[in-house]
Amino acid sequence: MKAIRVFFVGGLISYRALFNWISPGTYLLTMLGGPLFQLLFFTYLGRYSHLRSDSFFVVGNAVQASAMGGVYGTTMTIANERQLQTLWSLMATPSNRLALFLGRALPNVANGLVVSGFCFLAGRVLVGFDPPAASLASIALVVSVAALSTAALGLVLGAVGLRARDVFFASNLVYFLLLLVCGVNVPLSELPGWLRTIARGVPLTHAIEAARRLADGASLGAASGLLWRELAIGGCYAALAYLLFRIFELEARKRAALERM
Repeated sequence: MKAIRVFFVGGLISYRALFNWISPGTYLLTMLGGPLFQLLFFTYLGRYSHLRSDSFFVVGNAVQASAMGGVYGTTMTIANERQLQTLWSLMATPSNRLALFLGRALPNVANGLVVSGFCFLAGRVLVGFDPPAASLASIALVVSVAALSTAALGLVLGAVGLRARDVFFASNLVYFLLLLVCGVNVPLSELPGWLRTIARGVPLTHAIEAARRLADGASLGAASGLLWRELAIGGCYAALAYLLFRIFELEARKRAALERM
C-alpha cells in the first residue's frame, strides 16, 4: 500500500512542486499552441502536395503530441530534482525506488493525453477529421500507450540528467527526432533504410501506425500486434531508465556525484 501511495501521491506532489508556477497562458501557448500549429501546418502542406490524406497528418501529429508531456515533462520532472537541489532529500527517503521513480511519469502521461486529445479535437473542428465513431475508444487506448512509451523515454533522459549538465537540449533534440523518424508526416517507406531501422526501435512509430489503421476503420484486433510492440518498447525504455537511476544513485553515495553541476 505504501508503494502505491508513493507512486500516485508522490508523483502528483512532485509535479505540482515543479510546475505549479506555470501560468495558464504559458501552459496553453507551450503545451497546446505548439502542437496545434504543427498539426495545421503539416495538414495543409499535405493538402498542397497531395502526398497523403488529411487523416494521415492529423493522426500522426495528434499521436506525436503526446510526447510533449512524455518527453519534455518527464525529463524536467526527474532532472529538475537535481537542478533545484532537492535530489539528496529525495534519495534519503526509505521509499520504494521503483514507485518513487516511475510515479513521477504519471502526471506527464496524463498531460500527454490531454494534449493529444486536444489535437484530435482540433483536427475534427478545423480540418474535418472524421474517424468512425466505433474507433474512438480504440484510438484513445493507442494514445494512452503512446503517452506511456514516450514517458518511458523521458525517464531515460531524466535519469541521464542526474549526471549530465544540460539534458534539456537533449530532450529538444529527441522530441524533434521523433517527429522526423516515426512516420509522423513522412511515410516510413520514404525514409532511408537506416532511419526505418531506428524508427522501429523508438516510441510512437507503432502507435501512430496502429492509430492510422483504426482511423481507417480497422478493428482493434487488427492493430493489436502494433500496440503490443509499442508497449514492449516502452517497457524496455522504462527498465533502462530505472537501471540508470539506480546506478547513478549508488555512484552518488560513494562519490557525491549528484552534487556536481
